[in-house]
Amino acid sequence: MAILSLQSVSKSFGALKVSDSVSFEVQPGEALGIIGPNGAGKSTLFNLITGNIAPDQGKVLLDGRDVTRLPPMERVRAGIGRSFQIPQPFVHLSVYENLLVAARFGGEVGAAEAPGFCMDILAQTGLAAVAEKPSGGLPLLQRKRLELARAMATKPRVILLDEIAGGLTDAECGELIATIKAIHAEGTAIIWIEHVLHALTSVVGRLMVLNFGRMLMIGAPDQVMASPEVREIYLGIEA
Repeated sequence: MAILSLQSVSKSFGALKVSDSVSFEVQPGEALGIIGPNGAGKSTLFNLITGNIAPDQGKVLLDGRDVTRLPPMERVRAGIGRSFQIPQPFVHLSVYENLLVAARFGGEVGAAEAPGFCMDILAQTGLAAVAEKPSGGLPLLQRKRLELARAMATKPRVILLDEIAGGLTDAECGELIATIKAIHAEGTAIIWIEHVLHALTSVVGRLMVLNFGRMLMIGAPDQVMASPEVREIYLGIEA
């Protein structure tokens, strides 16, 4: 059974259709990449999955359970974790305290278990050395790592990554890719929106292309990127 399934999900804002009958499935442990030009509806799709906005039509299923009308917090507790394109930590809390909030309220981790649980995730995401530092003063790579760590602290079965590699140097991007690969290797399903294509294709097994809210194509990354239509729409190369 698919860990996550979207069935003909549509959303409009007035006359603007931002998600147009999108259907796809993600299997347990799979990594799916999502690409498309700006305004294609990628972040809107994440908001529909997480419950930040409600669809006009269609269903969102998690492990076969219809979660379409559940509020965001209930979806987090059901197993959907998310990082945001612009890191949004609690800037006056330490890195560790940010994780503790996510673990206790999102992952429902018990008070006795939470400290060790959080420190394990900080070690896994390369943040143990800055655990006690205020999160508001972190450099970009560490803020991105904290976004990933906070998503992990909710004990997700599927993680949505929204342009987590954006703005990083090649070296920083390589470090983050290694962390994401390690998390994926442990069996966590990943859905990743990204413009840094080499980062994305080094992790994902399938690639989906969105354009004007519609799914244009889904398949193996090399096949998708070889498509003349995808190259014209996404890369601006005339077919």
